[in-house]
Amino acid sequence: MIQSRQEIKATAKSAMKAQWGTSIGTLLLFALISIIVVMLATPFLIAFISNQSLASMNLYYLIIIALAIFILSPLTVNVNGIFTKIYRCEPTRVGDMVSNFPVNYLRKVGGMAWMALFTFLWTLLLFIPGIIKGISYSMTPYILADCPNVTAKEALKLSMRMTDGHKAKLFVLGLSFIGWFLLSSFTFGILAIVFVNPYMSTSFAGYYVELKQNALATGYISEAELA
Repeated sequence: MIQSRQEIKATAKSAMKAQWGTSIGTLLLFALISIIVVMLATPFLIAFISNQSLASMNLYYLIIIALAIFILSPLTVNVNGIFTKIYRCEPTRVGDMVSNFPVNYLRKVGGMAWMALFTFLWTLLLFIPGIIKGISYSMTPYILADCPNVTAKEALKLSMRMTDGHKAKLFVLGLSFIGWFLLSSFTFGILAIVFVNPYMSTSFAGYYVELKQNALATGYISEAELA
C-alpha cells in the first residue's frame, strides 16, 4: 500500500526544503540549457512552419535538432535522478546533472526516445489515450536514473507495470498543483521558481519511490528486474 498523495507531498515538501538550493539550482540550470538549445533550433522551426522541404534545410539546423535530442534527454534523466535522491534525503548536488551526463548515455537517450515515440504514436490515435499512455510511461526517466542496469526498453515496460492501477492518482497529483501555479502567476513566476517547481518535481519523484516500493512489496516487480 503506497502512501496517500497528501503524505507524499508532505514528505516531498520537507525533503525539498532540506536541499532547497540544490532543488532550485538544478531546475534553473536545466531551464537555461533548454533555452539555449531551443534558441539554436529556432531557425529550423521557422523553416518547418514555412513549409520548406527537408531537402532545402541547412545541415546546421538538422544538427541542432539532433543536439536537442541527444543533450536534453540524458539531462532530463539526470534531473529526475537528483529529485529522487532529494525525496529519499540522500546527498546530491546540482553538478550531478552534468557530471553524470556520459554515464549510461546511450541507454538514457534510447529510453527517452522510446518513451517519446510511443507516447506520440498513441496521441495520433486519440488525445485521451495519448495522455493515459504518457502517464503510464512517466516513470521511465526515474527508472533509467535509479536502476542503471535496466535496459531502455525494459524501463518503459517496468514503468507501465508500476503505474498500473495508479495512473488516475498520478493525474490528480499533477492537477493538485494548478492552484499553486495560479498563485505564482501573481508573483510573475517567482514563486514557481523558488518553490512550486521544486516542490512538484520532488513530489513526482516521491511517487516514483512509492510506486517502486509497492511493486516490489507486492511481487509485481522483482528485485532481479531492477538490479
